[in-house]
Amino acid sequence: MIYNRRIFNDLVHQLDYKEIVVLTGMRRVGKTTLLKSIFNKIKSNNKVFLDLENPIVQKVFSEIDYDNIWKNLLNYGINSSQKSYIFIDEIQSMPKIINTIKYLYDHGNVKFFVTGSSSFYLKNLFSESLAGRKVIFELFPLDFNEFLLFKGASENFGDSLNYMAKKKNLIYYEKNKKYFDEYVKYGGFPQVVLTSNNERKTVMLNDIFTSYFEKEVKTLADFRNISIFRDLVFLLMQRIGSKLDISKLASTLGTSRQSIYSYISFLENTYFISLISPYSTNVDREISGTKKVYLCDTGIVNLFGKVDEGNIFENSIYNNLKRFEKINYYQRRSGAEIDFILPKKKVAVEVKKKAIKQHINKLKQMSLSLKMDNYYVISKEFVENEDVIIAVNI
Repeated sequence: MIYNRRIFNDLVHQLDYKEIVVLTGMRRVGKTTLLKSIFNKIKSNNKVFLDLENPIVQKVFSEIDYDNIWKNLLNYGINSSQKSYIFIDEIQSMPKIINTIKYLYDHGNVKFFVTGSSSFYLKNLFSESLAGRKVIFELFPLDFNEFLLFKGASENFGDSLNYMAKKKNLIYYEKNKKYFDEYVKYGGFPQVVLTSNNERKTVMLNDIFTSYFEKEVKTLADFRNISIFRDLVFLLMQRIGSKLDISKLASTLGTSRQSIYSYISFLENTYFISLISPYSTNVDREISGTKKVYLCDTGIVNLFGKVDEGNIFENSIYNNLKRFEKINYYQRRSGAEIDFILPKKKVAVEVKKKAIKQHINKLKQMSLSLKMDNYYVISKEFVENEDVIIAVNI
């Protein structure tokens, strides 16, 4: 059975436009499956789905004269005199194809959908070569609402935090809290979610982590010392939800600050980690401020790191909130913090295992001083309060 992702309708909508659709994200988040769902929605028969990891498919586009590519595509049923739909999977397997796509786009009536597994590669190359010709979508591991859909237990809460706060009841919480525990423990990679055996889940997570190192780190990066990079990854797992101390990390690993910055940039641009900056109305302060780190998936954290339960819960909430917009955190000089700020929505969010009145009052006071429009405490345990969102409703 195919389960549609949250961005499915947005991708379908792109069928009406000329621009090249680029779907990127980590390996194993479901890009190929999602693109095949879009492919199957197209009523025209003048379409083809090609996997560039297949050397034979690469030969289709390996022409000095780009016009000859249409002759090659004829073998796949593509008629260049009509509007055609060309889906290309794993585009990072053939970097030179970018210029080919650009030429075919400029000289033919063709709609391209392409996937690639690395932001680090795709954003740089596509920005230079396909400026004004593409739209990029990013796919992440499942959020909790998608997780429930894959489990056949979904209730769509939409994208309104206010609705989530109001739409809560104890029966729904009791029904789904075990699902949320599973989500936090094993994460949101679709293949893992759809597997019922817990030992098998662990095997899959190991494979996903190994694949990241073999196909992303060793292929795309030019790091002299992979062992230091690997050790940094494990250190970051222990620090999720914490501010990064670059000097301390460099000292611990016996390397330079510049190397740490380089490693972290790679991890962020290949979707393995996310960094969030402190909230400030001064852009320069926000950019230069110390960043907090979160991991792409709590299943991987639990596989390798002995991390505090509260930090893992906070990471899982971050992975759900980031679909709304860019997120910041806030900290006063006194040390008082707000876990997450959604600056465009002007919403402050605090994450607690069980929300109590003191948490709500403190958040309210700080939110008012920041002129936030709304504030919510996200609680893992059920609490009946209009300013509290229950984690199972996120």
